[in-house]
Amino acid sequence: MKVLIIDDDEDSRSIARLSLESLANAQVSEASGGQEGFDLANSDRPDVILLDLLMPEMDGRQTFQLLRSNANTASIPIIFLTIKGMFDEFDDLKANSDVLVDLIVKPFDPTFLAQQIQRILI
Repeated sequence: MKVLIIDDDEDSRSIARLSLESLANAQVSEASGGQEGFDLANSDRPDVILLDLLMPEMDGRQTFQLLRSNANTASIPIIFLTIKGMFDEFDDLKANSDVLVDLIVKPFDPTFLAQQIQRILI
C-alpha cells in the first residue's frame, strides 16, 4: 500500500509514517503542505491520502478541491485527519464527493492506524 500523508505537523507525520511502515509494510511519502502534497500525489499516485484539514496557506479543504480537480489525482481515496470539532466541515466535504472520503480523529492510536485505513478502504 502506498500512502501519502499531507500534514503540517511533523510529529503527526512521523508517528503515522512509523506506524504504517512498521505495522503494515506500507510505502509512505510525506508532505508538509497542500501544494507539496498535491505535487507528490500527482507524480507518485498513492493508493490513499491522509490529509489534515487544518493547515496554513493551503488548508485541507483547498487541497482536497485541488486533488479532485486533477485527472491524475481525482480518484485517489482521501482520509482526513482532524481534531474533534471539525466534523461539520468534514460532512460537507464528504457529501460533495463521489470518491471515497472518510475521517480519522486526531490524536489517533498508531497501533491501529493501518487497520483503520484498511477497514475504510474495503
